[in-house]
Amino acid sequence: HQGVHPRLGVVDVVPFVPLVGSTMFEATQARDEFAEWAVTTLGVPCFLYGTEKSLPDIRRQAWSSLIPDRGGPDGHSTAGAICVGARGLLVAYNVWMSGDTSAEAAHALARQVRGDGIRTLALNVGNRWQISMNLIDPLRIGPDIAFDRIAQLVPFMQADIDHCELVGLLSEAALKKISSERWDELGLGVETTIEYRRSHGYHF
Repeated sequence: HQGVHPRLGVVDVVPFVPLVGSTMFEATQARDEFAEWAVTTLGVPCFLYGTEKSLPDIRRQAWSSLIPDRGGPDGHSTAGAICVGARGLLVAYNVWMSGDTSAEAAHALARQVRGDGIRTLALNVGNRWQISMNLIDPLRIGPDIAFDRIAQLVPFMQADIDHCELVGLLSEAALKKISSERWDELGLGVETTIEYRRSHGYHF
């Protein structure tokens, strides 16, 4: 398994997210049931995240001060381990930088944008830098705010923005908080919402 994103296994993260008609309690139950299945059926140990601990906590401490919550203390010989979580909706969002952006500038951007409601990494993918972000409270800090924080910093660094990328979907409520005039710039649209996909026959 090769890649630039931090990972603990071939299947790195399996999140259970309550949507309309379900609760966090049910998501936590589903998380625990999946972890038991993964250990029993596949022999892959699982770290659990949610109210007890966060995914970044696990990434920092796994295999040192933290062992899997389900399964043995060692990873599977070929599959590693799985992080299984119960959490609310978040938005995974990437801002790709121009080809002449330096590593120093990309890491500085990630550090300065990281903080309240935004988790960031600077990743080099195909000789291009991206600021990879998880927006953990997208109704408060959405893609527009995250983008603007980066855009305000790039004039002072050896960097420029190339394009943006939504990874997965966002809620209709999060999209509606952003002016429709900015959707193209931010790589968003009605078709990128969970509600649109559900209404067009996609099942979650």
